[in-house]
Parts: sequence; C-alpha cells; structure tokens
Amino acid sequence: MSDSSSPRRAKVLQLANLAGYLTERPGGGWIFTYLDGYSGPPISLTIPVQPEPHEFDSFPSPLEGLLPEGPQLESLLRTHKIDRHDAFRQLVTVGADLVGSLTVCEATPHPAEAP
Repeated sequence: MSDSSSPRRAKVLQLANLAGYLTERPGGGWIFTYLDGYSGPPISLTIPVQPEPHEFDSFPSPLEGLLPEGPQLESLLRTHKIDRHDAFRQLVTVGADLVGSLTVCEATPHPAEAP
C-alpha cells in the first residue's frame, strides 16, 4: 500500500468512457469495480463486466501487461523516480499513452475512504 493512509485509486477508461475504478485494498491486493450501469466493452477479457467487484491478491495481470518493459521501463523508472515494484505508479504514469483502448489516470480516494 502507499505511504499515505488512504488506498490509492485509479480511473480506468475504455474507449474514452469511464468503465470503473482500480482501488488498492488496505490489507493488500487490488479491487476493480465497474461503474453501476456500465455497458461498454470489458477492460479485459479476463475482467468481464459484472456488478460485483473483481478482487486480486496482487496487481491485476491484465493491467500489468500494459506496462513498458526493457529499456522503456528502465527509462520510466529513472525519469519519474518510480520503484520497480510499484506497478500502480508505473501504470498511472504511462496511463494516458497505453497501447489499445484503455486509459488509466490516478483518481482521488473514494469519499468514504478520504481522511
């Protein structure tokens, strides 16, 4: 989890439409929740559209698969001073320029989670 007391959260857009939120669980792991009423394509075939949240013990592999590798990763880590193991920070840093139909950007904590 991040250094702050509130879980980190990101907006995930599919084809420029807000699909849902990726939220860090306080005890570890991640949750992706589609917006109520979202009827667009899923963000991944392995994360189908459903009303129940998708829970992950570690960073969701479909989103981790969008991250740069090799020299591009090394440059990203060095330029933005990101920890190699912080997939969330890497994703929101490159999230506006992902290959494919997704866009990811950091979101404020959910109002119920805000300090």
